[in-house]
Amino acid sequence: MAAVEDVNRLINIGFALHEAGKLEDAETAYQEALAKDSENAEIYNLLGVLKLQQNDVISAVNWIEKAIERKPESYFYETLFQAYVRAGLYKQIVKRQDEVLKLFPENFSLLFNIALANTKIKNIRTAIIFYDKALKINPGSYDAWFNLSHLYSIEGEAENAISALKICKKIRPDDIDIDYFLSLAYMRTKNYEKGLKLFETRLCRETAFALRNKTYPNKLTRKNLWKGENIKDKTIYVYYEAGFGDVIMFSRYLPLLAQRCKKIIFFPQKPLAPLFRDNPLGVDVIIDKYIPEKDIDFDVHAPLLSLPYLLGLKGNKVFAYPEGYIRPNKELAEEYRKKYFDNKKIKVGIKWQGNTYYDQDRVIPVKYFKPLMEVENTQYCSFQTFEGSEDIKDLDGIIDIGKDLTDFSRTAAALSNLDLVICNDTSLVHLAGAMGIPCWVMLPYEVNWRWHTDLSKCDWYDSVKLFRQHKIRDWKSVFDDILKEMV
Repeated sequence: MAAVEDVNRLINIGFALHEAGKLEDAETAYQEALAKDSENAEIYNLLGVLKLQQNDVISAVNWIEKAIERKPESYFYETLFQAYVRAGLYKQIVKRQDEVLKLFPENFSLLFNIALANTKIKNIRTAIIFYDKALKINPGSYDAWFNLSHLYSIEGEAENAISALKICKKIRPDDIDIDYFLSLAYMRTKNYEKGLKLFETRLCRETAFALRNKTYPNKLTRKNLWKGENIKDKTIYVYYEAGFGDVIMFSRYLPLLAQRCKKIIFFPQKPLAPLFRDNPLGVDVIIDKYIPEKDIDFDVHAPLLSLPYLLGLKGNKVFAYPEGYIRPNKELAEEYRKKYFDNKKIKVGIKWQGNTYYDQDRVIPVKYFKPLMEVENTQYCSFQTFEGSEDIKDLDGIIDIGKDLTDFSRTAAALSNLDLVICNDTSLVHLAGAMGIPCWVMLPYEVNWRWHTDLSKCDWYDSVKLFRQHKIRDWKSVFDDILKEMV
C-alpha cells in the first residue's frame, strides 16, 4: 500500500509541476514514479502529453503508445491521435480505426480524427463514412460538416456539398467564408443565379483586399464599386483577379461591358497585356505598367470576375462568348510557323504543370506523355514555361517552344499553328479554348468548379474536351483514354 501511495504522491507532484509549466521538473517526478511502477499506463500518457507540449512529437507518440499497450483508455487514444496528426502520421491513425470502432464507437473526437486521417491519405469514401458516424454523435460540429462538404465536392456530389454547407451556415450564420464556398458549389451545379451572387462575398476575403491595395488603393477607396447600375456615360476601371486562366476566361464579358459604359480601363497581369492589346475586346485603355494614381481617371471600378453577375447574365448566357474571341498576332504566328511548324505532321502542343504554389494535384509526370508521342505522323511541342520546364529532358524528339514564350501574345501566336493541345488544367486550356483550338484537358480527380459535374462536355469552350482521372492520382487512366482518341 505504501508503494502505491508513494507512486500516487510522485504523480501528483509531477502533475502540479506540469500544470505550473515546469515541464522538466514534472518529467523528473513522472520518471521517478515510473521507476516504482513500470506498468502504470497513466504515467506513460502524462509523459506523452508533456512531450507534446515540448513539441517532441515522436517521443510523445512512443510514450502514449506504451500507455495504450497497458490500458486502452479512450483519452489515451485521443492524445495519441493528436500526436499522430501533429507528426503527419495519418496512416497510423487509419491502422487503428478498426480497434477504435470496436472499443469506442461513440467517441466523436476519435471518429473525427479517423475521418481527417483518411482524407489526408485520399481515402475519400472512407472519410465520408467516418464523418457521418461522428456527426451522428455530434450533429452540431461545424468542422465536421465543413470538411464533409469538401469531400462531397471531391466526389462530384455537389448537391450533398451544398446541403452540408447550408448546415454550416445555420451553425455560423455570420460566416462569410461559407457563402464563398457555397457559391463555388452552386456554380459547380450550373446554378449561376445563386452562385454568382454569393461569389461576390469573395471581395470580403483578405486576398481581395490585398489585390485592391496593390493596384490603386486610394482611388479604389474614394471611387464607387460598380453594383450593376447604369454607367452609360461613365468610365469603369476593371482589374484582374486570380490566375491567368481566370482572366482569359472572364475576359469574354468585356465586349458586353463595353456596350454598357462610355469607356473601359483594364488592368490585366503584365504577361497578358500584349495579348489584350492584340485583342482589345472593347477595352479603351490597357494598363501594363505602373501609372500614378493622379494620372488615371475613372468613375466606378469592378474586379473582372464580378462581370457576369454585374451584367445580370442568366442561364446559359453565362457561357456565351464571341466565337474565337482571342486571335493571334498574324505576324508572330507566321514567324512561329516558319521557325517550328513548317511540316505536314499533326502538330500537338503539350503542357504538364502550372503554378504548384496553388495546386500539386494538377501536376502531371512527363513520363505519361511518352506513349502519345509514339503515334505516327505527330510532332510534339512543349509549351511548358518556367517551373517544370526542366522535365523536357525526359521526352525525346519534342520541340521546346516554351523557352520562347515570354508573354501570352507569343503563346497565342504559337498555339495558332497547332492541330491539338493536350495539357493539364492550366491557363493554356483557356487560351486554346478562347481561340477555338482543339484542346484536351487532363483533370485530376478533384475537379475545379468551372468544369461542373457533367464532364461529357465543356460548357465554356466548344473546342475543349475534358478527361478526368478515374481514381485519385491515377494519370495512367487519363492517358489511356486520350490514346484511344488518337489512334
